[in-house]
Amino acid sequence: MRWFESPSFDFIKAHQIAYFVSGTLMIGSIVAILTLGINYGIDFRGGQEFVFEFEQPVDVVELRSALTEPLGSVPEIKLFGSDREILLRIDTEVDITQTRELILSNFETLYPGNTVTVEKTDLVGPRFAEDLKRGALYSIIFAMAVVFIYIFIRFKGWYFSAGAIAALFHDVLIVLGIFTVMAEVATFDVSINQAMIAAFLTIVGYSLNDTVVVFDRIRENSIIYKTMNFKDMINKSLNDTLSRTVITSVTTLFVVTVLFIFGGEVLKGFAFALVLGVIIGTYSSLFIASSIVVELQKRAMKAN
Repeated sequence: MRWFESPSFDFIKAHQIAYFVSGTLMIGSIVAILTLGINYGIDFRGGQEFVFEFEQPVDVVELRSALTEPLGSVPEIKLFGSDREILLRIDTEVDITQTRELILSNFETLYPGNTVTVEKTDLVGPRFAEDLKRGALYSIIFAMAVVFIYIFIRFKGWYFSAGAIAALFHDVLIVLGIFTVMAEVATFDVSINQAMIAAFLTIVGYSLNDTVVVFDRIRENSIIYKTMNFKDMINKSLNDTLSRTVITSVTTLFVVTVLFIFGGEVLKGFAFALVLGVIIGTYSSLFIASSIVVELQKRAMKAN
């Protein structure tokens, strides 16, 4: 870690490149969302949900392939607790009893002699799904509003709040765009469900924590180095906190990567969102939030 003992990187100088990279990713994300549409899970679009327990272990990929044609669409199938239990979700207008019987008959054909038990049958109605979608959106908006007010009160500058919110919006939008693009090619579930909303809120919290640490150092340095140029003081603050930022990000990334690899099928989407969130959140704390603060502070000074 000698590289971080006394760093003197010019983060603000690289802000034009960072703006180009972030702008490209954000525009790409918006285009993907508008053209491909957000890949909502059953939680948000409504459908039917079943939990089955088999006597012998089963292959999720084989089941998904075998049931796609009879059900008329690709079902969401995940291991549920063990390799003998599966969670199956399907978006269909067929009566839930008929769907269950159709699934069971295909199980008998695919796995003769492997006894299956229906542990759960549930119906997620469209109205309930719409309420969840609205609640998820409100939760993210509310979190952003609270963050804006908190940063404004703590650091006594609207440009700090604007920088933090811009970085958070940047992180969530890019992760959502990546998940939208991956919907057709990912080998694991990347649909937006309740777990994914939890992942987005976790990303917001992680990115905000990094940003607040940097802003705290900026506030301290602004008192100690009163005659220092504002841009140079921002750079010094970023370099002062760089070791802490990198160590925290690497250790967190290690944990969520392990969760992604060994956490099972149900947690892969959630863990992958956190992997992206840690990487993008660290990048935005170093290159986006602080650069926006510099730009807005410069404009505020000119206006006065």
